[in-house]
Amino acid sequence: MTTRITFLRLAIGAALLTALLTTLIINATPAQATPAARSTSPQTAAARAVSTRAAPTRATSAQAAAARVAATRAAPARAADQATPDQATPVQATPTRVAAAGAVAALPIPAPAGKLPKLKGPLTRGQIAAAAALTQLGVSFSWGGGSAKGPTLGIGRGATTRGFDCSGLTLYAWSRAGIRLSHHTAAQFRQGRRIPLSARRTGDLLFFGGNPGAPTHVALFLTGTLMIHAPKTGDVVRRANFNTPYFRTTYRGTVRPG
Repeated sequence: MTTRITFLRLAIGAALLTALLTTLIINATPAQATPAARSTSPQTAAARAVSTRAAPTRATSAQAAAARVAATRAAPARAADQATPDQATPVQATPTRVAAAGAVAALPIPAPAGKLPKLKGPLTRGQIAAAAALTQLGVSFSWGGGSAKGPTLGIGRGATTRGFDCSGLTLYAWSRAGIRLSHHTAAQFRQGRRIPLSARRTGDLLFFGGNPGAPTHVALFLTGTLMIHAPKTGDVVRRANFNTPYFRTTYRGTVRPG
C-alpha cells in the first residue's frame, strides 16, 4: 500500500513537472523571440531609413547628370548667342547693302561685273555712271590706271597695279553712260556744265585741289554728302563723306558731263 502511494506520488509529480516544463517552454518562446524581433526591427528600420535616404540621392545624382549633359549640349548655342562683336564674322559692304542702307537713294545697284547689266526704268546718265562706279568698290588705286573698259595697269608707281586712279574711275563710270571723258582731272573739269553745289545730282563730278591752279582730284557724287572716288596709292575705290574739313576747304566745283 505504501509502495503504491509512493508510486502514485512520483507519477503525479512527474506529470506535474512535465506540465510545468511544457508551460515554461511555451511561455519562454515568445519571451526569447521578442529581443530578437526588437533587435531586428531597429536594423530593418535603419536599413529602410538608409534606403529611403539613398533613393532621393540617386535621383538627385541622375538629375544632376542629366542637367550637366543638357548644359554641355546647350553650351555651343549660348556661346554663339553671346559672341562678341570681335568674334562675330564681319559683314562686308556690297553695293546692294549700300543701296539698302540709303547710301544711293532710288539708285539700282548692279552686281560687280565687267559690263553694266540692263537697268530697269528711266535713269539719268548720272545714275548710270554712279551705278557703274559702285561696281568697282574695293578695286585697287593705280596711278594712271583705268579705261572705258575697266581697271588697267597704271604708269609710274602704278605700273604693277591693276586698278583706277581718280580720273580713271570717273572716265570708266561715265563711259557706261555713253559719255567719253579724258583721262586727266584738269581736262574733265572743263568737260561739262558747271553746277552749283546745292543743285548737284547723282553722277555729277566733284573736284578738289588745294592749289590755285587746276583741280588735282575728282570724285563722283552719289547722294546726300556721299561720293565715290579712288583716293591714293595703297588705297582702294571707296565711298567717302565730302562734308569734312579737308574736302570742304579744297572743294573747287561741280561739273555735269554731257
